[in-house]
Amino acid sequence: MVPSTSRLPYFPAHGNEGYRVEHYDLSLDYRIGPNKLDGVARLSAVALRPLDRLSLDLGAFRVSGMLVDGKARRFTHRGGKLHVEPGRLAPGPFTVEVRYSGSPKPVSSHWGELGWEQLTDGVIVASQPIGAPSWFPCNDRPDDKATYRISVTTASPYTVIANGEPVSKRRAGSGTTWVFEQAEPTASYLASVQIGRYQRAELGSGMRLAFPIGLASRVRHDFGRQDQMMALFSDRFGPYPFGSYTAVVVNDELEIPVEAQGMSIFGVNHVDGRRGEERLIAHELAHQWFGNSLTVADWRDIWLHEGFAAYAEWIWSQASGGESADDHALRWHRRLSLLPQDFVLADPGARQLFDDRVYKRGALTLHALRRVLGDLAFFAMMREWTTANRHGVVTTDMFLDLALQYTTRSFEGLLAAWLYGCRLPPLP
Repeated sequence: MVPSTSRLPYFPAHGNEGYRVEHYDLSLDYRIGPNKLDGVARLSAVALRPLDRLSLDLGAFRVSGMLVDGKARRFTHRGGKLHVEPGRLAPGPFTVEVRYSGSPKPVSSHWGELGWEQLTDGVIVASQPIGAPSWFPCNDRPDDKATYRISVTTASPYTVIANGEPVSKRRAGSGTTWVFEQAEPTASYLASVQIGRYQRAELGSGMRLAFPIGLASRVRHDFGRQDQMMALFSDRFGPYPFGSYTAVVVNDELEIPVEAQGMSIFGVNHVDGRRGEERLIAHELAHQWFGNSLTVADWRDIWLHEGFAAYAEWIWSQASGGESADDHALRWHRRLSLLPQDFVLADPGARQLFDDRVYKRGALTLHALRRVLGDLAFFAMMREWTTANRHGVVTTDMFLDLALQYTTRSFEGLLAAWLYGCRLPPLP
């Protein structure tokens, strides 16, 4: 197999390899009008080697206190990094507490604003890939997955939705505190809070909707087949990996929908009452397997998220009476063949993480593999992929190792061409 030529991290300023976080306990008090956030973050972590210094990723907040293992420590905070002098930390468990406040603002990036962002009347958090420091101190690496407890206090007319299961709701004065617990390991970019004036509905066991009341009929129709999607994907990809799933529709337009752990967020422009954007509903649901349960160890392998979710769109299209996966593949192969042949799927570069070729060439790679293996072996492989790596981190090499176990004929060269070659290979 042809290796990737560059192993430099796409975002070298984010994350710290010296430790891993096992649990985040976030207590947030947020005032919507003035956009003011007071936060206390308690991190339970494990040092992987002796540490004289450690760093956290955190945006432009005022930090009023820092504790390591219950003791106040000196720190500096600049350039999005919170540097701490913890004393001599031996390898093993330790705790960090950070008290911070300010006006959260999204992280600027090549793809626009990321993280905590004000809506016309509420808040959306969409952090992929580097927006998590916009609202809490974290080790901002996709391979550092932790459990979460998120408590949010805000004005009572608003509904709060966060990752995991709601465990309590308490009103005091003009505010309400909402508490959620996420038991499955979660990457920092997939942690999320949504705040708005939402009506809520149940779609089925463990499936929820949240939407502005004026959109009720359109939302219920457009998401009306999501239970069928869930059944189809559970059959093709293995059991749904989380306790529940919530689709949130905000009352603002969004350029694209976004996924979070156990949650997806759509704009008002993604619901039309005619299921005109149903492929996006399928795409975001598929991310719960590919991206959220199975998360890339390194951003260069983003095709393991987006290519798989794009292919799930084609699988749903065929199963629901639309175009077949073959038809989608032929059409997109023709389109991609007309584009510049200067793109490497398994290492697209940071600026091209969300290039359409990551999505469509990734889906075509899976379709090519499916044609070689046949449906029975292909979907058995997909189920083994999600089961063996459930709630873990994955790489392209891991996927190739598994794929090569499912055939006796040599197609290593075929996969190398799809993943590491610039020129688009022919479909088998």
